[in-house]
Amino acid sequence: MTNAAHPFDALMDITARPPVVFVRGAGSYLWDDSRNRYLDFVQGWAVNALGHSPPAVAEALAAQAKRLLTPSPAFYNGPSLQLAKALVEQTCFDQVFFANSGAEANEGAIKLARKYGAKYKNGAHEIITFEGGFHGRTLATMSASGKKAFEPLFEPKVSGFRKAKLNDIESVRKLISPSTVAVMLEPIQGEAGVWPATDEFLRGLRALTQQRGLLLIVDEIQTGMGRTGKLFAYEHAGIEPDIMTLGKGIGGGVPLAALLATEHASCFDHGDQGGTFNGNPLMCAAGLAVLDQVAQPDFLRSVTETGLLLESELQRLSARHGLGAIRGRGLLLALDLKMPIGAAIVAQALAEGVLVNSPQPDALRFMPALNVTREEISLMIDCLDNVLTKVGAARRVA
Repeated sequence: MTNAAHPFDALMDITARPPVVFVRGAGSYLWDDSRNRYLDFVQGWAVNALGHSPPAVAEALAAQAKRLLTPSPAFYNGPSLQLAKALVEQTCFDQVFFANSGAEANEGAIKLARKYGAKYKNGAHEIITFEGGFHGRTLATMSASGKKAFEPLFEPKVSGFRKAKLNDIESVRKLISPSTVAVMLEPIQGEAGVWPATDEFLRGLRALTQQRGLLLIVDEIQTGMGRTGKLFAYEHAGIEPDIMTLGKGIGGGVPLAALLATEHASCFDHGDQGGTFNGNPLMCAAGLAVLDQVAQPDFLRSVTETGLLLESELQRLSARHGLGAIRGRGLLLALDLKMPIGAAIVAQALAEGVLVNSPQPDALRFMPALNVTREEISLMIDCLDNVLTKVGAARRVA
């Protein structure tokens, strides 16, 4: 695709993008180069926890950029130490490794589990993951994912991942063998269409893994950093995993991710893990600014309240248009469309100035900024109501 004003063809064509070029963002809004404004309920796939270009993050980046960008990961730096300590204090984990993306953090979790198996479980290396799961796009994380579209790609895959069924504890139990070292899952499967693991299932999984001497890994790339109304989704079930990965919202818009582990599970030796930009002070300064706001009890209560409002408004909309259930928790929700019209709705909503996401053909996913307002929710619902009316009418005519 080419355009007189923009060299679209210079980018690899790896996804279908609309011919819109965004140039500015503030809070829940984006503006394109034609000065059109868009209400954003995607927020970079749950990346912009505090909305677009939040002042706290912008100020932290500007101040840190004047002091130090990166001294190399071979040395300590202040922001990484401060952010690691803050994360440890807010969780059940003891140590942190910083990365640049969720996939890299998940790759690190897989490596850590396999190292644990090599050291303590006679070389056990298999990790039980779940059908419908999504853990990233490296070869190992694609292999760990349960996404059907990944199955024929980039063969041969990395071996050692067996797939259980979400919320089916017996399916997990049947897959455990002497080669099993860990179980890994998302508390809510986002890419699959926002399918939550129940609190009961998570508690059962924790009990089973402890009974069998296995590590429990929670992939909180999308659910962490307040997205579900608690700082981390595992807290809803009252469990303590062995390993957790964070990404997306932790940087508030900049590339930052983290691998957290208990002292028991932290078994990397020198040279096992690293990365040129990992834990650099610029990104960690942004992470500190995000965590400082998101970890506040009043902020988390507001996420819960706003999530309940969005859920009730979506339920009302669903009833009006004869659609399905609302899934998810906090401000990670999905609307079951009951038919494959997601792409048409996304395109029409974009034309009317609202950004929503369809992770599956029959579902819409909502991932607004965690500080989205009631008024912005109302505007999105009104737009979606109008779009659903148009799409419904078009289908009836067809």
